[in-house]
Amino acid sequence: MRTAKRRAERLGPAKVRRLGELYRATAADLAFARGRFPADPVTRRLEELVGRSRHLVYSAPGGRRGSVVRFFTRDYWRLIAERWVAILVAVVLLFGPAALAAAWGMHDPPAAIGVVPESFRPVVDEERPWQNMAPDEQAAFSSQVLTNNIRVTALAFAGGMTLGLLTALVLIYNGVLLGAIAGLMVEAGNGTGFVDLVTAHGVLEISCIVVAGAAGLSFGWAIVEPGYRTRTAALRREAVHTIAIILGTAPWLILAGIVEGFRAELAEAGLAWVIGVGVALGVLYWSLVLLLGRRREGESRVALAA
Repeated sequence: MRTAKRRAERLGPAKVRRLGELYRATAADLAFARGRFPADPVTRRLEELVGRSRHLVYSAPGGRRGSVVRFFTRDYWRLIAERWVAILVAVVLLFGPAALAAAWGMHDPPAAIGVVPESFRPVVDEERPWQNMAPDEQAAFSSQVLTNNIRVTALAFAGGMTLGLLTALVLIYNGVLLGAIAGLMVEAGNGTGFVDLVTAHGVLEISCIVVAGAAGLSFGWAIVEPGYRTRTAALRREAVHTIAIILGTAPWLILAGIVEGFRAELAEAGLAWVIGVGVALGVLYWSLVLLLGRRREGESRVALAA
């Protein structure tokens, strides 16, 4: 693979034939190892070798263009699905504090409002719920929300370089912020306003934050536990995957931002539309993870070039 440098034609006829023989033999060994030793490090190493060499064996002209399509229709979703443990940890770190902060906001509003930034406080004021804000105030608040969520997503990704500690803190803090706002609005009799505030764009944005957190946690874990690879090799591999997840998540953040821009129109259409759009986007995203993220029998893990 080093000699080919991602282009099989550089090997020459004899080496290309040898590559095919080695690939078939390794794939057969991988099939045997998966059945007998699924958790063995050697099995994971075979998966990596088969995955990295597959494009050399089955490549065709125009492969670079095809690889972009393949990334957005398969590899991105598999990178997420392969990190399901990290996703569960990110969900707990985000929604656990959110639940506690919501209870705090309902039982002690004067104290809970102290954690809410000034720019977010208009929506938790009982006398100025979201529906009664002026158009310029709505636009300013929407901009603040979108900017905050992009910042949170970026910090969650970058936090992996601190062994995942910054990622965890970012998820916890934003869980507290989300929960405090929810609790304060419910306590002020504006629970419907909270649903209107976060649902349409928030389901997708929170999904992106969770994925970003999972990527950051996975990168941090690669530093702590590199597995059978050297720490440098593990970090290089995870860095490539993390960057790929960033690129794949960006369009979904943009889509959430577009929906955020039409929040006033959705609110006028009715709460059912707000909820319907938010749920539909969330179901679409996670359905793609479940459907496109599955590995078919005989296929290896995603192995992007480092």
